[in-house]
Amino acid sequence: MITYDIYIVDDEDTVRNGIATALESDYRVKAFATAESALEAMEQGVPDLMLLDIGLPGLDGIEALGRIKQTYPDLLVIMITAYEDIRTVISAMKLGAYDYVVKPIHMDSLELTIANALENVRLRKEVQALQEKYLKENVPFFIGESHAIQDVMTFVGQVAKSPDTPVLIIGETGTGKELIASAIHYRSPNFKGPLIVVNCAAIPKDLIESELFGYERGAFSGASPSGKKGLIEEAEGGTLFLDEVGDLSHEAQSKLLRFLEEGEFYKLGGTRKIRVTTRVLSATNKNLDEMIEKGLFRKDLYFRLGVIRVEVPSLNERKEDIIPLAKYFLLEFSKKFGKSFTGIAPEAEKALLNHRWVGHVRELRNLIERGVLIGTGPLIRVDDLGLSPVDQARSQEAAQIGRFLPPLGSETMDLMAALESLERYYLEGALRIAGGNESRAAKLLSMNHHTFRYRRRKLGIK
Repeated sequence: MITYDIYIVDDEDTVRNGIATALESDYRVKAFATAESALEAMEQGVPDLMLLDIGLPGLDGIEALGRIKQTYPDLLVIMITAYEDIRTVISAMKLGAYDYVVKPIHMDSLELTIANALENVRLRKEVQALQEKYLKENVPFFIGESHAIQDVMTFVGQVAKSPDTPVLIIGETGTGKELIASAIHYRSPNFKGPLIVVNCAAIPKDLIESELFGYERGAFSGASPSGKKGLIEEAEGGTLFLDEVGDLSHEAQSKLLRFLEEGEFYKLGGTRKIRVTTRVLSATNKNLDEMIEKGLFRKDLYFRLGVIRVEVPSLNERKEDIIPLAKYFLLEFSKKFGKSFTGIAPEAEKALLNHRWVGHVRELRNLIERGVLIGTGPLIRVDDLGLSPVDQARSQEAAQIGRFLPPLGSETMDLMAALESLERYYLEGALRIAGGNESRAAKLLSMNHHTFRYRRRKLGIK
């Protein structure tokens, strides 16, 4: 259990001592009569929360708050005022005060305000702990404890040791393929060199060659008089990351293959070979095997790019990472929009866990951004996210059922096997809902009890 440090700064002995006595059973409390003495104590250690009186002798609360926010911007401060002076309170809030309370202080109200503030502190500490664990020496990181992502990151650590072996990163849109590429680069011997990211899908096909390989002056109509250095050359001594490599034109594919095999290339319109030492990483969310069969992607390039393949798991395969990721994004957008969200409501957590992710981590980030932007807090709720628990449960069930149905036209298409799988799914589900009671499970499925028992035994369901 976390124990929080709270500083109380008030020149009235009865107020200061009364609050300290009420809080000291739950928190580590230090009380000060002046802002100067509190600021001096903070040089030895910063509290998690400060209660700061506005009407202090010497350095008043507003001036003290300004100094505190300059030196300790993340410290949450609750202002105390003897009367509800709107102008003074507005000044305090503009300087970054978390909240305020008015004398005479009602302890129930104050304790609730403190609890909300410390929940915000807890969330920030939780995210900071994640950062300290996964982010070392500014190396890109994945947040997650799932076996799926931990296995990938362990493999990435091994792959990164080579300075020049090509790596093909495969995964659905929004799973973090660019983050994997960054992790490989910054863990590799090339980390001091540049990381050049090229989104092949965003560059028109008639320009991709000139962007990658550069051109000499006069190479084509409209070319710069001084020529241009290509992105491959810019990546000298570092890493070239080709995102959405499946969108490369045939001409660019051929020229890229020659570069991967020889380490040399010609600029457009050039006659001099240029040698570049760089590592090539690539990524795609397309099925390159199907593209090869259709003649859209070179098979030899595919094997050259994919000397090592890294498959990034979807968010649906790493459910245990959803809430830690959501909390990380919650803090990010709370800071961005100047809001004080303290967490995610239980029903919203359930909806997030039940959601069938199509855009994966990117979709989750966008949902949390929406929730923080339109929500009023202090908790993110289902309505803020635009998710319905019922709809999400249904979509999850549909996705679950879909696992048992081979696609039409596939080699594994087997109607009887699919029907048996569906029957097993519903019988097991009904038994689970009925708590193992056969008779009740049969009624849920509108089946005769004896028929249910016969089918259960035939399918080997315990």
